[in-house]
Amino acid sequence: QVRMVESGGGLVQAGDSLRLSCAASGRTFLTYGMGWFRQAPGKEREFVAAIDSSGGITNYADFGKGRFIISRENAKNTAYLQMNSLKPEDTAVYYCGVSFGGADYQRGSYRYWGQGTQVTVSS
Repeated sequence: QVRMVESGGGLVQAGDSLRLSCAASGRTFLTYGMGWFRQAPGKEREFVAAIDSSGGITNYADFGKGRFIISRENAKNTAYLQMNSLKPEDTAVYYCGVSFGGADYQRGSYRYWGQGTQVTVSS
C-alpha cells in the first residue's frame, strides 16, 4: 500500500523559513516526479513546485521562485520543500504527490497524495 507522509509544517512569523518533508513508502518512486501543492481555506489546491525523477529539472509557481527550493533524496524515497522568506499569504495546507508527468505543474498528473501539513505564517 502506497503511503505519502508530509511533515515539517508549523506556525512561524513572516520572514521565517520552514523545510517540509514528504516520505513515500509502499513502493519506490525513483522513476517518477514529485511535487508540492497547497490549499488555503476557501481556495482551490494550487501548484507550488515539482521535481523530476533525477532531480535535474525543477518547476516552480511564480510565487515560489526565488523563495522556495524543491529537492529529493531518492535513497530515502523523500522529497523536500525549503521555504524561505515566508509571507502570510503562504498560509495553507501543503500536500505532496507523485507525478506521472515529470516536473509537471498540472494536478491531473499526480497520484498518491499525502494527508498534508499545515503551514501558518503570522504577520
